[in-house]
Amino acid sequence: MARIGLAGFACGVILLYSLERLPPLYWLICATAIPFLAFKVVDSPGLRAMTMLLAGALAGMSWVTWQAQARQQDALSASLEGEVLEVSGYLCSVPSTGSFSSVRFAFCAEQWHPPDHLTDGDLPAMPRKLRLAWYGEEATTGIPERLMLRVVLKRPHGAVNPEGFRYESWLYRKGFGATGTVRELAPDADLDCHLVCHYHSWRNGLVRATSERLSGARHFPLISSLLLGYRGHMEPGHWDILKATGTIHLVAISGLHLGLVAAGTAFVCRRLLLCLPAGRLSPGRLRRLVFLLVSLASLVYALAAGFSVPTRRALIMVIIAGWILLAARRTGAFTGLLGALVVVLASDPFSPLDQGFWLSFGAVSVLVLLFSSRVRQAGWLQGLLLAQLAVFVALWPILQVLGQSQVVTGFVANLFAIPWVSLVVMPLLVVGALVMMITPAADGVAIGVLDLAFGVLWQGLSWLAVLDIAMPSLGLSPVLLLAGVVMLALLLPFRGFRQATTALVSLWIMAMLVGGTGDSAGNTPAEDPELWIWDVGQGLSVMVRDQDRVLVYDTGPALECVYSAVDSVLIPNLRALGVHNIDTLVISHGDGDHAGGLPHLFENFGVGRVITGEPERVAGMLPVGSGTTVQSCADLGRHALGDLELSFWRSPGDVKGNDASCVLTIRNESSGAEVVLPGDITRRAERFHVADTQPKSADFRVVLAPHHGSKTSSSEDWVRELAPDLVVFSAGYRHRFGHPHTDVVSRYRSAGSRLLNTATSGAVQLLLGEDGVSISEARAETPFWIRKPESP
Repeated sequence: MARIGLAGFACGVILLYSLERLPPLYWLICATAIPFLAFKVVDSPGLRAMTMLLAGALAGMSWVTWQAQARQQDALSASLEGEVLEVSGYLCSVPSTGSFSSVRFAFCAEQWHPPDHLTDGDLPAMPRKLRLAWYGEEATTGIPERLMLRVVLKRPHGAVNPEGFRYESWLYRKGFGATGTVRELAPDADLDCHLVCHYHSWRNGLVRATSERLSGARHFPLISSLLLGYRGHMEPGHWDILKATGTIHLVAISGLHLGLVAAGTAFVCRRLLLCLPAGRLSPGRLRRLVFLLVSLASLVYALAAGFSVPTRRALIMVIIAGWILLAARRTGAFTGLLGALVVVLASDPFSPLDQGFWLSFGAVSVLVLLFSSRVRQAGWLQGLLLAQLAVFVALWPILQVLGQSQVVTGFVANLFAIPWVSLVVMPLLVVGALVMMITPAADGVAIGVLDLAFGVLWQGLSWLAVLDIAMPSLGLSPVLLLAGVVMLALLLPFRGFRQATTALVSLWIMAMLVGGTGDSAGNTPAEDPELWIWDVGQGLSVMVRDQDRVLVYDTGPALECVYSAVDSVLIPNLRALGVHNIDTLVISHGDGDHAGGLPHLFENFGVGRVITGEPERVAGMLPVGSGTTVQSCADLGRHALGDLELSFWRSPGDVKGNDASCVLTIRNESSGAEVVLPGDITRRAERFHVADTQPKSADFRVVLAPHHGSKTSSSEDWVRELAPDLVVFSAGYRHRFGHPHTDVVSRYRSAGSRLLNTATSGAVQLLLGEDGVSISEARAETPFWIRKPESP
């Protein structure tokens, strides 16, 4: 019953994250008492198990609801966004360089100093942890530990689309109550530094000192990552290779690293303790002492590595595993795994928001199942092959759900990398660190040995990364079926079944790889015409489709090594909708916030024709050898996309930049809707457009506000002539450009238009059905920790 209750607790914590709103805490607490009382009165074993499971689930939901409410209350008040605030506190991360010559760091606030117009009593609850960026020539990573800052903050916010990475979820997971920029920075020696502050100070100093001594190493970024868990020196090229080979886990201090430290410590301590005279230590005391030393060594390494969330999770799992193995506890492996799961969720109830939580527990569960059954007596080579195969296929469905692809080369890369890291790299890394600590004169020798070991690892991964073979994009059901069949073949003692499964799976994978990943396949048909205005920040990207025909209008912004809307938004969302080919790509004009990431778009999708208002400029942005003809939208006339009628227009004369934007008007007779996509045209081009096109009547007109709602656009004549029912602004949240401008917002409101902004609504979907236009906002359907839609 205890196991059932613990399993229910874990399920309750996890299930809460599927809710759009947090349930009232007092309801959950009261409801938890009901199954506990029922457990006392029922006699049936089945009913008792069900009541215990329900009681545990309600207890888990109550626990995480309490924690989630506290974290939500820790966020910055909307009334203080954009104000200059003073705060004292300390660094709670190692500063690292970021984009635009910035320095980024986490800051733990200890004391807030209210602005002049507020008193201490009027100051609302303030966040305790901030994610800050420091810009300017004075920005340096050599920041004092205790600081007084003048900062400008905003609430945690990020783009929200149906698929893709959500920065807002990441901020919530890490406990950041606000993000912002540093205006002024000064040491604050008067601030009291408690235990946590001293820990961060010690760890930051350790990273700095180690970085100085290891900076001459050729593979210094990798050494720093595996030794101290600091990845601030990693470059985009490193991440590309690790991602292509499925070995990112090697540079995250996880169960593999802590497990190796624990195993090495146990081996050394046991050998040393056995050298003591006979009778000094009983077998029981020996096991307890070894367990204590192993736990201390793992804790010290975890602290030196930053004590991050994945590291804490790995530490808990290693200690529980050590308690089972070294303390000779008589319990099943899965009981220990369940205990580790409950301890992780109890100590960190936000773990389910971390992809590493699912991958780590998934991998450990598979290995426990495998090595506790069929491969118990397997040799090291056979065990390695079977373990890697089991983890490869079993994690594939999890990766599919998380929106990631499985990498074929990852299987081979891990077969080589895991033994090399386990048997060569990590021992040399630990020994090298100890030698450098004791004998500074040996730095050169230690660095040379480490460079040699890491060089072999990196060269092998670099060779494999060239292949970069991703598994075909499949639905979840085929992947689950494949994983189930392979796991049965590994676990069941039927040789013929294993051989038949191996042959069939090999043939199926080869056929899929030879046939390609599906880029040549047709698009999944849409039941009704639909239009998606993606949330890409300060930029624009729209997808229009009807039946199996797809049009993309602009591709959003792209900043090298920083952000690409194509990578983060278009690729995951188009793939989720079953889009493999883009029939028409319209690039309004060549500005970076409208035409970013074009080469990567062509790598991932077949593109038919390209239409733009600046043909020469856009043609130079396409990948070399694309073979795509770029057409000007001037005098292009009308075209059809399924049942949609497309009309293209461009401002007459020799215009460049914003006024050269290709204006696309989409009409649908069955719904009576009209959608106008004007790019970045200004008031001058608006006058020409209205005069040339003479807007027709429409039952429902949607206008994408020109130039993101800039004051240079959306003139009174434009608003009056179009009289839109719905206006959508595509802009960044509290961006420095200030879009949309207040005058523009007032102008559209005066015309009776409904206003939406992707910054506060997320991606906007328009369904053009026979009954009219259906509008949905991505933020309206998000879990409880994502802010709901707000008015522009």
